[in-house]
Amino acid sequence: MTRPHYALSHFHARRHLLLGLGALAGLAACGGSSLPRASAVTDRQVGVAPGVSLHVRDWPAAQGSGGDADVIVLLAGLGGNAHAFDSLAPALARRHRVLAITRRGYGSSGKPSPAGDASYAPATLVADLLAVLDALQVPRIILAGHSIAGNELTLFAGSHPQRVRGLVYLDTTFDYLASGGYEPPTATPFDEPQPGPADLASMGASIAYARRINKQWWPALEANWRDALEVLPDGSVRPNTPPAVATAMDMAAHNFSPDYRRVRVPALVVSVDPGTLRNLFPWLLQSDPATQAAAQAVLDGFRPFRLADGERLAAALPGSRRLVIRDGFHSDFFIEHESAVVEAIETMRWEGLQ
Repeated sequence: MTRPHYALSHFHARRHLLLGLGALAGLAACGGSSLPRASAVTDRQVGVAPGVSLHVRDWPAAQGSGGDADVIVLLAGLGGNAHAFDSLAPALARRHRVLAITRRGYGSSGKPSPAGDASYAPATLVADLLAVLDALQVPRIILAGHSIAGNELTLFAGSHPQRVRGLVYLDTTFDYLASGGYEPPTATPFDEPQPGPADLASMGASIAYARRINKQWWPALEANWRDALEVLPDGSVRPNTPPAVATAMDMAAHNFSPDYRRVRVPALVVSVDPGTLRNLFPWLLQSDPATQAAAQAVLDGFRPFRLADGERLAAALPGSRRLVIRDGFHSDFFIEHESAVVEAIETMRWEGLQ
């Protein structure tokens, strides 16, 4: 029997292993707001372990908002980096200080070679996050994470409850291990076209390839893409995440089972209902009718399964609030539907639970 949301999570992992990319983002924050504008971002490298530093993008709260002491931390999905939030972060920084962190192994952060099962385990990633907060002297945060970052949210809140005011789960999965755990990627008829040598011949060629396989293309998405690639001496590009690191992260993430019983803070659970093939398999829109029909069957099975998974997550978190985004693309819904996401975060009551 097909397990739609498990299959989709592995489909996304396969994309990220291929190109070293993850949470897609972009669309510039909507203009016309009467709120103060966010200040310019500062890029930092913060040491978290011997020989390992993390890239942190730091947006101070807009002048006059009084929000520098109210910090939101953003974690990207599998393969993603801090640039994934180059749109959402400035929108939130109208009222909050915002930190977007690239976890180890990706983008401009350190990429230590895997040494045993712990190198890229959620516990290690949580220790890295704590080290960043200590280094920047940030006492308490609202922690938001996209997709696979839900593991880090749950573990951090359970391990360090005094450092968390609330959690924002951005289209995450309730339990990857219970959904089947890690399995090596295998080809399916629904995979996006893989890049050929011509697609990797230059940064421009790789961006043209990315435009063909994604639903939308925006400046922050391109920044995320560029930060995941290494330019070689001949001008060609390749992922800057070594394959062994990408596999170690994928395995550790999908073999983790969160303990929601230890979470004692309010949570916002955001789930995405793709609705149409364009929001699940955008590269199949020009495929043959038989492939499109088969993809539609996957979509029809995935939609109720994914929404039920979000309900299960919300039920496991007492005091949580649920938001369902309709007609969204998993990778950039928090950009396309930015206003709804920002409003949901801003209207949450982040007081701790009893």
